[in-house]
Amino acid sequence: MPVTRRMALGMLGAGAMAPARGRAEDWPSRPVRFVVPYPPGGPTDILGRVIVTRLGQDLGQPMVVENRGGASGVIGSEVVARAAPDGATFLINASIHLIIPHLNPSMPFDAVADFTPVTNIAMVPLVAVVNPKLPVRTIPELIAYLRANPGRVSYASSGNGSALHLAGEMFKLMTGTEMVHVPYRGAGPAVQDLIAGNIQLIFDSIPSSAAAVRSGLLRPLAVTTARRVAAYPELPTVAEAGVPGFEIATWYAVWAPPRTPAPIVLRLQQAVAAAVQVPEVRERLGVLGADPVADSPEDFAAFCRQEYARWGKLVREANVRLD
Repeated sequence: MPVTRRMALGMLGAGAMAPARGRAEDWPSRPVRFVVPYPPGGPTDILGRVIVTRLGQDLGQPMVVENRGGASGVIGSEVVARAAPDGATFLINASIHLIIPHLNPSMPFDAVADFTPVTNIAMVPLVAVVNPKLPVRTIPELIAYLRANPGRVSYASSGNGSALHLAGEMFKLMTGTEMVHVPYRGAGPAVQDLIAGNIQLIFDSIPSSAAAVRSGLLRPLAVTTARRVAAYPELPTVAEAGVPGFEIATWYAVWAPPRTPAPIVLRLQQAVAAAVQVPEVRERLGVLGADPVADSPEDFAAFCRQEYARWGKLVREANVRLD
């Protein structure tokens, strides 16, 4: 049964009445910072601020986003890994949190063991988009074209090791095709070059290319999630279009420092679950192409273990590198 906002707020109240270690009934009793390990203005920052603003309203304490960019999120994440487990510091990061350890052999922390999973805020599907000059309209046509023209199609990403990059590598591995990867500093420049015809394909987040798709400058082929999405109900998934088992998305989540008391973790998860039920919040998430999740700490921890193993396998098989 889906958790409604009223139910989630009720659980918050119930959690406040239950005695537990960590004094969750007193949390938050002071301002709380949420470290976003990227500069302001990016998707993690924008989505994080939507949630954090609502948490401040619901929990009655100042909730502050602190941007600590650098090293693909490693610098800001380390701040949280080393923070006191007192409910005053949390991390908001994307799926790259579990990708980058497989690409950086000198990580200053363990991305799994040195963090306490709180909740997956939302998932953002990707969409396979091509320049209309590429003579394909479906995934089977794309595969046939790639096999007939090995190495002649370039696909873009928002950077080495990004979910967009790994989506392209997964597609190559699962279809036995060859493409040239062209990394950019963000999805925006990549989409502009796709429109210009300098590259032919991108697996992009839906909002990033939506305007160009609506205007006919780009052509969508399929979405990368297990199910079709509301933004493009007419588009098949890559899996149903001929690549069984293909599934990839980017997602945004909350982690706490290691050893943060479970009652505090649960209370924050319940607050996020309540926040994503607010119509205004859901609307703003929808603009970002994000589907709310707000799963339990236990479910999110299991998801993290699964994702960590999956990304690691893909990085090894595709020989993905940061440089």
